[in-house]
Parts: sequence; structure tokens; C-alpha cells
Amino acid sequence: MEITKKIGFIGAGQMAAALAKGFLMKAGLSQENLLASDAFEASREKFHAATGIDVTDDNIDVMKECDVVILSVKPQVLPDVLEEIADHVTQDHLIISICAGITLAKLQAGLGEDIRLVRVMPNTPCLVGQGAIAFCQSETVTQEDFEITCALLKSVGRCFHVGEHVMDAVTGLSGSGPAYVYLVIEALSDAGVMMGLPRDVATTLAAQTVRGAADMVLETREHPAVLKDRVTSPAGTTIAGMRQLEKCGVRAAMFEAVMAAANRSRELGKAD
Repeated sequence: MEITKKIGFIGAGQMAAALAKGFLMKAGLSQENLLASDAFEASREKFHAATGIDVTDDNIDVMKECDVVILSVKPQVLPDVLEEIADHVTQDHLIISICAGITLAKLQAGLGEDIRLVRVMPNTPCLVGQGAIAFCQSETVTQEDFEITCALLKSVGRCFHVGEHVMDAVTGLSGSGPAYVYLVIEALSDAGVMMGLPRDVATTLAAQTVRGAADMVLETREHPAVLKDRVTSPAGTTIAGMRQLEKCGVRAAMFEAVMAAANRSRELGKAD
């Protein structure tokens, strides 16, 4: 769909810049259709250098000029931001929050129950247009709001509309997941170096292996276990490696990491 609304960011950090780049390149928006604000001069300068979009130090400017406002500040800062902008939110605004762990109820408590709200959990691969994103919405959101949200998010990756009750799980899986994968890539690269590969070759082989395996899952739509079994020939090298991974508890460690991050997201949502 063609987006004619003006989009604003309150908070001009790395994720805001990633989203803005996607909106410019794939959502058909121009720099004139976007505006951002940030309290820190360094963040303002970095955002503008990366996107060419105007950045102000006044959050109220964004509220006055934009139809869709994306809250992209740290969760700990959000209560002060909500208090600042509450009197400037109108029935014409769509408010989108990408603040980890912050529930729709908390946003409504700060801005009003009749405000149109969307809660989004993006992840850092949005920076390269490969985000894994989920969102939920308040009952006040219109069909047009829903379509605008989908169009914006699809410009930076794959998005899923889910119930709010699973948003903490999304945070633990895809929100924090890139860090887990980076750790795996680093470990594979280190192991390659130990076995004699040059560092640049080892890292590229590791990263490309992860990318290729992920593409296989997405494109074939086959269960990962099926794809895994196709690599593990009887008495071969891969099954020997798999046995060692099981002995080291890699599968259980991934379970624990996702659950720990999801639980921390819940804690952030409950914090005052």
C-alpha cells in the first residue's frame, strides 16, 4: 500500500535508524515524510548522517508534525517520555512502541485507553533488511492502522501479527536471538582457526554456513530435524559432531537462553 502519513521517531538510536532506512528504501517514503527526535546530540548527528532525515531535540515537534509516532527509547526512559507527550497525543495519532517488555496496558495507562497503539518487537537484522518481527495491537487500532504497520515492518524483514501474551516469548527468541547466533558464529570461527584455517576464511565460512542453513529452512519449509538428518550420514563426520553437541548440552542451553530472555522481558514489563 502507498503510505501517505508522516512517520516520526521519538528516540533516534540504532534500531530507529534501521527502520528509517527500510522505510526509505522499501516502503516508498521520502525523507520529507520522516522526522525524529532525540535528547542526545551525538545520537541526532549519527541518525541524520545515516538517513538524511531531520532530527530535533524536542519530542513535541514529532507529536505535532507526525501521524504515526514510533517510540524507540529505552524501556527505563519510556515513563518520562509518556508523561511528556501525553497531552499531545490525539485521536489522529497511531502510536507504535518498539520498547522491549512494555505492555499495551502500560502504554494505555500513560497515554489513554482510547489511543491507537501497536506494540512491536523487532531485532537488529532489520539493519540489513532481514528482521524477524512480531507485533500486537490495541482494540482501538483501525484496519488502515494495521495495513500501515504491516507495510512499514515488511520493509525491514518478515513480520507476524501475534497475541500480546506471546510477545515476551518473541523477545526471548527473535529479539535476543541474533546475539545467540553471533555467539555460535564466533565459536565456529574460533574452532576453524584452532584447526588451521585463517581467521577471515573461518569467519566467512561460519557466517555463510549459518545463512545458508537458515535459507534452507525458510525456502524449503521443511522441519529443521529433517534437514539435519540429511546432513548426518551413518558413521560420518556430522553425526560425530552432533553427538558432541548433545553431550555439551547445546540444545538445552538454547532453551535456557530463550526462557531467560523472555522472563527478563516480563520483568521489564512489570517494573515501575
